[in-house]
Amino acid sequence: MAEDDAGHAYLIQQNLEDAGISNPVVHVPDGQAALDFIRCEGAFAGRVPNGPLLLLLDINMPRVDGVEVLRRLKEDPRTEQIPVIMLTTTDDPREVRRCYELGCSCYVTKPVEYDRFVEAVRRLGLFLAIVQVPREDR
Repeated sequence: MAEDDAGHAYLIQQNLEDAGISNPVVHVPDGQAALDFIRCEGAFAGRVPNGPLLLLLDINMPRVDGVEVLRRLKEDPRTEQIPVIMLTTTDDPREVRRCYELGCSCYVTKPVEYDRFVEAVRRLGLFLAIVQVPREDR
C-alpha cells in the first residue's frame, strides 16, 4: 500500500484485516518507495519476491505521485501484470479516465467522511478476499 497519510494507512490496514484479509500489508509512504519495493531496489534491494502482489495506490504523494507510479509499472514488462487499485480522495473524472487508460485495475475514491471511508475500505477488503492475484516473478 502506497499511502502518504499515516492515519489513512492505519485505517486501511485495520479495515482490510477486519474484512478477513490475512496476507501481509506493507505500507510505504510515497511513490518512489512503492517502486523500490516492487522492483526490489533501494531500501528493498534485499527483498525476495515471494507471493501474490497487489498495489493499493494513492495519487497525491510526495517524491513520485501515484499516476507516475502507475505509468512506470505498466510500461515495464517486468511489472505490467501487477494489479493496481487506485485508492484516493481524487474523484475528478479526468483523473479516473487517465488511470484506467494507463492500466489501473480498479479506481476507488476514498470518502472524506470517516464512517463512509471505513465502509468503503471494508467493502474493498471483501472484494480483495475473493480476488485471485498473480504471483510475483522472481
